[in-house]
Amino acid sequence: MPVEHIQPEGLPTPPTYSHVVRAGNTIYIAGQTSQNEQGEIVGKGDVTAQAEQIFSNLGKALASVGGDFSNLVKITVFVCDARYREQVAAVRAKYLKAPLPASTLIVAAGLANPDYMLEIEGIAVID
Repeated sequence: MPVEHIQPEGLPTPPTYSHVVRAGNTIYIAGQTSQNEQGEIVGKGDVTAQAEQIFSNLGKALASVGGDFSNLVKITVFVCDARYREQVAAVRAKYLKAPLPASTLIVAAGLANPDYMLEIEGIAVID
């Protein structure tokens, strides 16, 4: 099965990884942070603004393979503080509808940049 590595339009272009990897009909989405297309952090100190940017980025990643949020089968949410859970859940509810993907929440001591308050990765299946 061929593997395709994708750097979707509208997302920053990292030198060390691919945002999206397609292996057959399975799509792996790298952990998305609150960076915009220019690589600027959106919502420093504001977990809701960061969550909105992250879900926007996830949408762009999914669209790059012809998918949308309904194709997600698994997400992993990394937060730096368990108290962010409710704010992230409120944003998540705008994007994810039933049937909901499997989900894991991890409270991490820190992420790749000290200004990141959360990060979300995903797995999707595209028919």
